[in-house]
Amino acid sequence: MAHPQPRPNVLQIPAYVPGRPPTAREGMTTFKLSSNENPYPPLPGVLEAAVAAVGQVNRYPDMGSTALYAALADRFDVPVERLSVATGSVALIYQLLAAFCDPGDEVVHAWRSFEAYPIAIAAAGAVSVRVPVLADGRHDLDAMAAAVTERTKVVLVCTPNNPTGPAVTQAELDAFLAQVPQRVLVVVDEAYAEFVRTPDPVDGVATQARHDNVVVTRTFSKAYGLAALRVGFAVAPEPVAGALRAVSLPFGVSTVAQAAAIASLAAEAELLERVDALVAERDRVLAGVREAGWRVPDAQGNFVWFELGERTLDFAAAADERGVVVRPFAGEGARVSIGEAEANDRVVALARDFPPPA
Repeated sequence: MAHPQPRPNVLQIPAYVPGRPPTAREGMTTFKLSSNENPYPPLPGVLEAAVAAVGQVNRYPDMGSTALYAALADRFDVPVERLSVATGSVALIYQLLAAFCDPGDEVVHAWRSFEAYPIAIAAAGAVSVRVPVLADGRHDLDAMAAAVTERTKVVLVCTPNNPTGPAVTQAELDAFLAQVPQRVLVVVDEAYAEFVRTPDPVDGVATQARHDNVVVTRTFSKAYGLAALRVGFAVAPEPVAGALRAVSLPFGVSTVAQAAAIASLAAEAELLERVDALVAERDRVLAGVREAGWRVPDAQGNFVWFELGERTLDFAAAADERGVVVRPFAGEGARVSIGEAEANDRVVALARDFPPPA
């Protein structure tokens, strides 16, 4: 008997593997360092705004996210017409691919990079063209430019790159954009932009203003600490932003998420003080890990990458025994988020005890 069947590309979608919660251990505080979450709770003003919005959950959200668009336009000095909001920056990437890719079109991206990219590409019926990162975890932008063909519709640039850590510089991005045809949409995924401390950081919004084929995606999940509320935004040329809004899920960004995001923008100075503290912890962990003999890539997000190959799962198990859960990528390496100071201390101690690659 015949049964309903999904489109063939749906059957090829790889599963997304989220960072799992820590294993409870008697007499030990355990820590989740597997999802690149901000370990700080929301600031009081943000929490109060969210709680007040809960009182309206019997009503649909403002589908136009009017107040949030106005706050974003004011903060980033861009017209509302060049903005699109959605349930996290990952939703915007799904929407971009749905809006711009026909079945069989190609999407070029670095690998390893954000795990959701191949999933979103397969869901759109497009073809994932993976360009290996360099030995130091950086995007090989020249190779990515060379991988663009007549079938390429979109290029994804993740900076800082999740999970390896390095960020693209503005000079590198400018040189790359000069090589990419104007017909190809270049998505600059800046989910971790607030953590970057390189001498020549990418200014995604300013870059977008200079290019009609560039889209910048940002999120409130990481630096702003609103991961559970799912809200992100894109800055794009007006026609692209319009296409993103056209394919968005109606009422997708909840009333609570909108209120919390607006309050977070108002409290940005205090929030970014917390980001500075996380960057200081990141640098401390990076120094401790390197002192232990590990060659780890530059870390410009809120995480550190350990290249482990076949020992990846052993490393993850050793971390678990210490009450810390990390995000392993079997056969490749482990990504370890920056968390509470005690958790970070345990990571450095693990790095000293677990032999680094020869």
